[in-house]
Parts: sequence; C-alpha cells; structure tokens
Amino acid sequence: MFYQILRSLTSLEFFIPLIPLFVAIDALGILPIYVSLTSEMLPSERKRVVRQSLLTALMVSLGFLIVGKTIFSLLGISISDFKVAGGILLFILAVVDLIFPERTRTFPKETLGVVPIGIPLVVGPAVLTLLLIIVDTYGYLSSLICLILNLLFVWLVFTQSKWIMGFIKDGGTKGIAKVSSLLLASFGVMMIRSGIMDWINQISKQ
Repeated sequence: MFYQILRSLTSLEFFIPLIPLFVAIDALGILPIYVSLTSEMLPSERKRVVRQSLLTALMVSLGFLIVGKTIFSLLGISISDFKVAGGILLFILAVVDLIFPERTRTFPKETLGVVPIGIPLVVGPAVLTLLLIIVDTYGYLSSLICLILNLLFVWLVFTQSKWIMGFIKDGGTKGIAKVSSLLLASFGVMMIRSGIMDWINQISKQ
C-alpha cells in the first residue's frame, strides 16, 4: 500500500491537477485585491488574515470534496452533467473577469480572511467545480495534495505581497489575471466538450 502511494507520488500524471487548480485560484491575479483590502492593516493583522483565509479555503474545499458526490447521488446528477454545468459556469466567470472592471468594497477586519478572501477569492465556484471534476478523474489523494500545494503558493504570494507588487507592478498582475481568465475560459470549454462527449458515448451504448 505504502509502495503504491509512493509510486503514484513520483508519477507526473499525479500532479496534472496542479495546473488547472493553479489557473482557477489565480494567486497572482487576486494579489492586488488582497493588497488593497489589507493596506491599512498592521503586519500582525495581515498575518491573521492570511491564516484565516487559507484555513477557510482548505476547510470549504475539503467539505465540498467529502459531501459533493453524495449530494450529486441524492439529486441524481451525473459527473457529465456537472462537467457541462461547471464548464458553462467557468466560462461565464472568466468572461465576466475579462470584461468588467474590479469593484472596490469594504469588509470588516474580523471576517476579512473568511469573506471575501478565503471565499470566494481563493476558493470560489471555479475551484470547487474543478475539484469535483479532477477528483473523479485523478482521485482524492492527487486532488488533495495538488490543492494543498496551490494553497501553499497562495500563502507565499500573500506573505511576500510587498516584494511581488514592487517587482511586477500593478499592470503586471492585471496582465497575469487576464491571461488566467483566458485559460480558465478554455478549461470551461474543454469541460463542456468532455461532458457532451460523455453524453454521446452513453447514448451510443444504449
């Protein structure tokens, strides 16, 4: 058992979910929002917000992974259905990010790490949609490890926000956000296509 787990960890296929999750979370893209929301905070307060946001993101993701499929079974929803619906949602979210400018809002300091940073900035509909898809394709262990690695990258980006913003400037982060949105739209189209192909295969077998 341990040997099989170790062998899977050394496989490149095991880390395939890392890329779509990286694109969906888009840590560099949400960095300017994080900076603007925490600009008036003390360093200790920002550290608390980072811990709060990552813990919230992890707990919500784990909860969705655990009960997501059960809810689907009770409602009679198949993975193919979710692929199409999730793909449409990803595409719409990506298009909205591309077309409409960001709007500045104010949130209480005490819950800033939970909403809006933890949810929906770090883990939003796009990430939750992808999680269920990749779990069905690559399994729980691969999905969980790739999620944790991405959250560690978010932690690195947030804790080094001052240096990163000084290096790539605001224009650079906006450019990264636009490219990420395009990639996210592409993943959405791919998921729709995959779901439709699953439907066609199911019908052809009947």
